[in-house]
Order: sequence, then structure tokens, then C-alpha cells
Amino acid sequence: MDNFQIAEYFNLLSKLMDIHGENSFKAKHYAAAAFNIEKLAVQLSETAPDKLFSLKGLGESSGQKILELLETGQISVLTELLQKTPEGVLEMLQIKGIGPKKISVIWKEMQIETIGELLYACQENRLKNYKGFGEKTQQNIIETIEYYFKNKGSFLYAQVEIVFNDIKNYVEKIFAPHAIKCTGGYIRQFPVIDELAFVVAANREFIQKKMISANPPELLELTENSILYKLQNGLRLRFLIAETNFNKTYFIHSAGPAFVAALENKFPSLDLNQDEISLFNNAGIPFIPAYARETAAIIEQTKQPVTIQPSDIKGIIHSHSNWSDGTNTIEEMAKAAIAKGLEYLVISDHSKAAFYANGLNEERIKEQHRYIDELNQQLAPFKIFKSIECDILNDGNLDYSNAILSTFDLVITSIHSNLKMTEEKAMLRLMTAIQNPYTTILGHMTGRLLLSRKGYPVNHHTIIDACAAHQVVIELNAHPNRLDIDWQFIEYALEKKVLISINPDAHTIEGFDDTKYGVLVAQKALLSSAQNLSSYSLAAFEAYLEQIKRAKGI
Repeated sequence: MDNFQIAEYFNLLSKLMDIHGENSFKAKHYAAAAFNIEKLAVQLSETAPDKLFSLKGLGESSGQKILELLETGQISVLTELLQKTPEGVLEMLQIKGIGPKKISVIWKEMQIETIGELLYACQENRLKNYKGFGEKTQQNIIETIEYYFKNKGSFLYAQVEIVFNDIKNYVEKIFAPHAIKCTGGYIRQFPVIDELAFVVAANREFIQKKMISANPPELLELTENSILYKLQNGLRLRFLIAETNFNKTYFIHSAGPAFVAALENKFPSLDLNQDEISLFNNAGIPFIPAYARETAAIIEQTKQPVTIQPSDIKGIIHSHSNWSDGTNTIEEMAKAAIAKGLEYLVISDHSKAAFYANGLNEERIKEQHRYIDELNQQLAPFKIFKSIECDILNDGNLDYSNAILSTFDLVITSIHSNLKMTEEKAMLRLMTAIQNPYTTILGHMTGRLLLSRKGYPVNHHTIIDACAAHQVVIELNAHPNRLDIDWQFIEYALEKKVLISINPDAHTIEGFDDTKYGVLVAQKALLSSAQNLSSYSLAAFEAYLEQIKRAKGI
């Protein structure tokens, strides 16, 4: 059990204590313990019990519970609280915008125990009669719950990837490797996967019989052409029945409807029931990988572009150290990047407005820059660049004066606060920030969190046009929860000659690997390595920064 898992237990304990109205001091103590556990440089599971109590941020009570958790796999007081909490009330913790204290009121005063009941109560306009639940809060809860219901049962690509090989091996044992093939959203590399689909060369009765003999998951749907199951982890597993036309069934589900229709219109006599390499050869067009089979336009391209690969990433842009809310020191991050064969690291800790993330004030910026200078002398030719993830304030101005911004090698600007905005307000903030000459990269454009937060509304084309006019790079935030800018708008950015930068927004060394997920969705937009800033070599990256500063007169 690693520190993040242990911290999750303490976070849940703190929240449940608040829900049940128990000792608020202890609840805060366990919340603080969770925060401190995540920041520890050592793994608690590898720490001697007698040394555990001396670790920073852990008291006697927390220490005892950590030992209990490591020895038994549970915390007894948490288990007791869980047993006393209705399942629906626990599920409310998944709803953004209602914290434990509000949940306590919803449950104990309103007598509501499920999310469905809560949605109904909001629609009946009942919540606003209670203290702390105004009309605006009530409307926000409605929107959040509707979004939650819509996405329940959906998973991030990165989550599915973790279990994919196990599921693939499971179905191959039930059937046979040659009789089954993955298709659908997973091979098309969608950021969110609603179901994992396999084509099976068998009839419906045979598939059902095999599944019954294999301790089957829950059956959700049975049709003439497919069978849908639900696995224990909630992921939906669909078997597409293809006793005949195996290759055709695979191909149709490996592409978007517009792509398939265009292919059939252009080549009406083309047999889709052949392996995909032969299919493209017989059509006389270059092979188009599944991730790019979305639109009709790509069929007309005489030569398919060479799309970016994970190995094309040369540097880590957008990363957070323990100077703000990251886990590792800058030196640890730099050495990890060197070990991965990378050429540079851009440290972009939070700015001062992000007080919740220990954002850097002006004096700490100077200290960090001195520290980076020392590290660069030690680690050459590898280079650490001085950056900041600078908050875009309510009026669109940046969190520091231009005099301070001028001390950085590059500046990433992002919105982190007051996210519930109209499009007009969001656009005002973003456009003002883009026009600041010190904005090098526009960070996570919509602020979305996939399956959790929709993000504020923006006009993507207007923002891209502004970035083109002011020579601002657009980030493709590669964190699996963000993947923002959405891949569907990258094509327009490339038309406007706007550079994309696939950045992991890493808060740990392990977060460096998230660049892969940015690459996978960027492939859907046919992004090449030449169009991605983090694929630039160190020399090219330095030259680009110098060129941009000259062009902007800064």
C-alpha cells in the first residue's frame, strides 16, 4: 500500500467524521495528515514503526492508525463510520460542489439518502430553504449531478489501459485469440471509454454459453448483433457477434460513421470483409490507423502525415516541484528526466494567487531561480528552464507584474479560480492573458476535468486566432483527467500555424509519463512532432524562446 492509498483512507475518514458531526478538531487533523502523507519523500510501508511517529505532520493518533492500516488493511474507526453511512450518502462525495458538511445537512436534516433523491429535491426547489443552500448552489448541484449520471460507467482511457491486458487475456481464454479482436473507442484512442468492445467470430448462443461457463459478469443487454456485460469494476464489455463478416464488423467499429460512409461512397465495390491492410491496399489509399478514422476528409489525403509518437517527446514542459504543490525536489525531477533520456525540464510552479498550492511570492521566485542556476551548473548539458504557471486573475491580468514575468525563461498562464463563468467572462480573461507579451503558453484552455468537471465555455476558434496573432503556444495538457485542449480543435490550430505543446502538468516524477496520453489524443488530430513544442531538441527549444522574445520585443 503506497502513500497515496494511505492518504485516501485518511481523507475519507476526515470527510465521514464531518458528515457524522463528530469531533471537528480530529476531522481537520486527519485531513492534514492526508495532505502530509502525500508529500512524504519516504514510503510509510517501508518505514520502521518506531520511526513513523517522528515523521513531519504525523501525530500519535495518525501514526497508530497508519500502523493498523498497514497491519490489517483497514482503520477500525473508518470501518465503523462506513457501516453507519448509507451507500447513497457515500456516493454524494463524488458530486463536486457539495462538501461533507453540506452532505450532513442533506442527509440528516433533509432526510435525503441518494443522489437521485437529491436531484429531485433540487428540481423541486427545496434545497434553498436550508442555510448554506442558495438558488445558485441548488442549480450547480443539479448540473453536477446530471453530468455525473451522464458519465457514470465511463472511464478515462488511462484507467482502461491499466486493466486492458487482463481483460484481453480473459476473453482470449474464453474464446480463442484468433476468434476475437478489440475494436471501438479503445483502439480509436478516445480520452473517455464508455465500453470495451470485442468482435467475436461466433454466434450469439455460443458466446452466451462460453460466458456462462466462465463465471460471467452481469448481463446488461442482449441484441441480435451484440451482447453487453458489466464487469465488477463497472466497465462495460461488449461482444460484437460476427459469425460471418468478422473483418467487416471489426472495421466498421474501428472508425467513425462519417469515415465509413465516405469510404463506401468513394469505393462502392470495396469489400470491407477483408483484413484492414488489404482493404486499404485494394482501395489504393495509404493505410489510415484506427485513431485517425474519424472524418471523411482524411480519405482524400494522398499521403498520410507522420504523426507524433511518445518517443518524440524531448523535454518536460509544465511540471511542479515541492516548491509549490509538487512532491519531488527540482533536483530529483531533473535527474529523473535525465534518466529517461530527456534533454530539458521546465519547472513551472504555481504563482502566488494559488495560495492553496503554496504559490511562489516574488522573494521565493528569486530563491528558486538561484537554486536552478546552481543545478544547471551541476547537471549540464541538461537544462532546467525557469518558468511559472501564472494564474490568470478575474480581470484577465496576470498574477505578477511584467517586471517579475521578465525574469522567467517562459510563462504558462492558466485559470484556476472562479471557474463557474459565462463564456463572455471566460473569453475576457483568456483573451486578455493571451495579449500579454509574457504569455508563452496558454495552459489547459477550458479547465475541464474529464468525467468530473465540464470546464468553462469558450470559443475555441477565437482563442486559437488570438494565439496565432500573439504567437502564443496552446497547451495540450496530457494529464489523463484533462487532455485539454480537446483534440478535435487541434486541426484548426494547425491550420492557423499555432504550435501545440504536449505537457504532463506533472506533480510527481511518475507524472512525466502522462505525456503519452497527450500524444495518443494528439495522434487523432494528426499532430506531427514538428508541430509540438515539447518535441523540440534543447537547442531548438532555446532558439524558439529567443526568437519569440525578439518578436514580442521583450
